[in-house]
Amino acid sequence: MKNEVNLTTEDIIRSIPKVLLHDHLDGGLRSQTVIDLASEYKYNKLPTSDAGELAEWFHRGANKGNLVEFLQGFEHTIAVMQTKEALERIAYEMMEDMKKDGVVYVETRFAPCFHTTKGLYYEDVVNAVLSGLDKGRSDFGVGYGLILCGMRNMKNTLEIGELAVNFRNQGVVGFDLAGEEGGYPPKRHVEVFQFIQRANFNITIHAGEAFGKESIWQAIQWCGAHRIGHATNLKEEFTFDRDGNIVGFGDLAQYILDKRIPLEICLLSNLHTGAIDKIENHPFGILFKEKFRVTINTDDRLMSNTNMTKEFMTAIEYFNLTLEDVEKITINSMKSAFIPYKERLKFIYDVIKPGYQKTKDELLSLKI
Repeated sequence: MKNEVNLTTEDIIRSIPKVLLHDHLDGGLRSQTVIDLASEYKYNKLPTSDAGELAEWFHRGANKGNLVEFLQGFEHTIAVMQTKEALERIAYEMMEDMKKDGVVYVETRFAPCFHTTKGLYYEDVVNAVLSGLDKGRSDFGVGYGLILCGMRNMKNTLEIGELAVNFRNQGVVGFDLAGEEGGYPPKRHVEVFQFIQRANFNITIHAGEAFGKESIWQAIQWCGAHRIGHATNLKEEFTFDRDGNIVGFGDLAQYILDKRIPLEICLLSNLHTGAIDKIENHPFGILFKEKFRVTINTDDRLMSNTNMTKEFMTAIEYFNLTLEDVEKITINSMKSAFIPYKERLKFIYDVIKPGYQKTKDELLSLKI
């Protein structure tokens, strides 16, 4: 006898455990929160005070096909993230949103240098975010790590790297280099990366999103990146035969494959920023098939109108992923997280694997 339960693929994907490694805190605010904080702090530059209209405005503005215009919406989100209370609220709500999306562990990131216009010190900024994340973990049971971003067009990246290391025992798990790639190669910031390496700390770098494979090469071989954010232009390293079948990789892609360097893939964001022209042309399909250490991520949830469920649904639609594939990618992500090895294992064996097995058992029971 069949159980009369109609589960959609989206229901299943939302319910299973997921891991998110590339998420920008200032790109994932709730539109209503932006409106609330703008009213509270007398910020009057928002285009509308209707939450639905504002969400659509952010998404429409981000979906212009180039990174520079994509980033313009951050003027408004950052403007309302200038007090301890606002930062704590936004971090807390992010954790609640993760819980609703089935995310069991998240590494969120932001650049402290953008949150000091009302007089906060860097330490105040980081402590406020960590306070919100801690409360969120307590209330929603979602694990987290915080990554601090230095900006590639600024000269204070060493200071941010030192800040990250100073907070390593309070929840900060890594350092990232973010911002526009063109004209700002990662090797200009080699001093901060040498500092991070000598402190035995963790590095991820935005590379190969709006610039070529050279950016990825510099991130790894000059700066010692342990993970790469986006890596979309690694596709320049693929060699195809006349029928479009992959027949080989360049030295950089082979190195990334052999060394199991994790790639933080952001499908919808790459479409919105123009890194790809359409989803089916994203290198993710080849990277996954060829056994690269790929992870699926959201990047900027508000700007791209996305979450982890939607990102996986996109991958399922365009690249024919199975539930087993989604589980493999989720375990890839957890293996690649910047928390200690034993903590990663605990998530994999106590949370992720049992969660997927429970779902498989439920699906099997529906077929009996």
